[in-house]
Formats: sequence, structure tokens, C-alpha cells
Amino acid sequence: MLLLVWGRYCDELADYGPYRDTITQVDQSPETIEIQAKAVARIAPLPGLPLLEQGHERADAARNRNAILCAAARLVAERGAGGVTMDEVACAAGVGKGTLFRRFGDRSGLLRALLDERERAFQEEFIRGAPPLGPGAGARERLTAFGHRLLDEIEIQGDLLAAAETGAPGERLLHSVYAAHRAHARALLRDAAPAGDGDYLADVLLGALGAELVLYQRRILGMSLSQLKDGWVALLDGLLTER
Repeated sequence: MLLLVWGRYCDELADYGPYRDTITQVDQSPETIEIQAKAVARIAPLPGLPLLEQGHERADAARNRNAILCAAARLVAERGAGGVTMDEVACAAGVGKGTLFRRFGDRSGLLRALLDERERAFQEEFIRGAPPLGPGAGARERLTAFGHRLLDEIEIQGDLLAAAETGAPGERLLHSVYAAHRAHARALLRDAAPAGDGDYLADVLLGALGAELVLYQRRILGMSLSQLKDGWVALLDGLLTER
């Protein structure tokens, strides 16, 4: 079930554009800043994704963005992410299709923008929040909490997350959100498994937390959320033991 706090969500859209930063809520702590900088350096501009804005946004552009995202959020809440088309969003927002596509690139880009507020809050939690998700706990404990939190997010809005993951092959992996999650996991792996290949292990771990896979496990295989969380702990134990 998609949970959207309508009043706050739509009011704040005029102030916060979708993924305005290259990596949202960039971690300035010593444990990740070097890894994040390297991750950003490898990211090429993506065709079909919203371009990062420079300077102050024009008032008419901000109004269009606000109208588009509020209309899209309403349609997704009513029909589910899979039942919403770009044509319907443009019509509901009262903008032309050209405006919609120029702003968000494609349907996946639009859906990712809808996830922006929750993603910003999540990154704030694992960068500067309380342990065990945030600083103050050991690397293994933080990785455990990170995986459990992502599984909870998929439980809340899995359909929207899965729809946002669709697109050109590899597009999701080059997005700033994946780069932020990968940089965070890589930094923790550097402490938890210093002898391991952190780049490879980070991708392996994040692969187990993809929305499409988790929804398949929950809805088709009938696995419980607690079973998936236990499996995440077992995966970490297997990867990190004696490394």
C-alpha cells in the first residue's frame, strides 16, 4: 500500500526538486566521502533522466513540477504504479506531454522523483541518524540495519519502487540513489571485511535488496518479511565471516 502524506508532500515539492543533488544528502563524514567522490566520478550523464538543475528554478517551471508530481502521486495512490501512464499524468496535471518528458525523461524518471522525499529521509538516517542504522554502531550492525530498513521500505511502497527500477538496462545502477547506497555499503564493508573486494560485495548485497526480487519472494514464493530479514543476516554472516 502506497503511503503519501498529501499536505506536506505537495507543499514541499515547490522547494525540493527531484534528485537536485548528484547524490542526495551527501555524506560528509570521513568514512564515506572518499568512496562517494569516486562513485560520482564514474557516473556519466543519463539520457532519459531529469537533468540536474543549475541556479534558481523559474516560477513557472516550479509550478509545473509541483502539479506533475502531485498529479502522479494521486494517480499512483488510486491505481498503483503499474496503472499510470505518462499521458494520464500530463492530462491530470494540465501540462503538455512535451513538458512532462522534458522534465522527467520517461516514466521511470517520474516515478523515481516521487520517491525522492522518502529517499532523502532514509539517507539522512543512515548518514547522520541514530545507531544502529546511523553512526555509533559497528559496521556489521549498520549493514544489518541498512538491509532491514530497505526491506521495510519495499514492504510499504514496493510497487512504486519496482516500477521506478524499470527502464533501459543498467539505468537504475547508474542513478544517484544507487550510487549513494553503494557508497554507503562499500564504506561499511571496508571496515567489516577489509580483505574482501568491497566493490563486488556492495553490488552483491544491494542485488538482494532490489524491489522486483523482494516482491517476487514475498508475493510469489510466499516468504515472510521476517524470513527475508533473517536471510539478510545470514547473507552478511556468509560474506563477512573470517574476512
